[in-house]
Amino acid sequence: MTDITRTDVLIVGAGPVGLFAVFELGLFDMKCHLIDILDRPGGQCAELYPEKPIYDIPGWPSISAQGLVDKLLEQIAPFKPDFSYNRMVSSLEKLEDGSFRVTTDENEVFEAKVVVIAAGGGSFQPKRPPIPGIEPYEGKSVFYSVRRMEDFRGHDLVIVGGGDSALDWTLN
Repeated sequence: MTDITRTDVLIVGAGPVGLFAVFELGLFDMKCHLIDILDRPGGQCAELYPEKPIYDIPGWPSISAQGLVDKLLEQIAPFKPDFSYNRMVSSLEKLEDGSFRVTTDENEVFEAKVVVIAAGGGSFQPKRPPIPGIEPYEGKSVFYSVRRMEDFRGHDLVIVGGGDSALDWTLN
């Protein structure tokens, strides 16, 4: 039989909203476990524009997206949440006792009294160009996100894409 991880609250999404949910629920002594498709907390903020300033966070006239994530992680540390990264939820089922069972794409099973969906725009994966043999260059000279602008300073760059992130990085 598959091992089942039990927790008070299962949070799908480890971006700023999911992280702040841990804080609020922790105030009520509720144990939280977060699942995210990314390999670290922060969601879209950390993945797409970590160095971009955010101006609409109460108490912070300006804070970088990664700075916000770092502060949230500091804020929730006393509540000792558990994290499962590189996981996508594949099913959600309500049980007879009113609790929920969640299964991931890795066949991990979680049961919780409450499930919070804090997935923002949902899971996002890089749109890999259909170029045969691109894989060896990924993470070396082909990147799908910018974690530190400084890593690219002084280099000739080609930014492909027409979305907000591509435009933001072009302007920076």
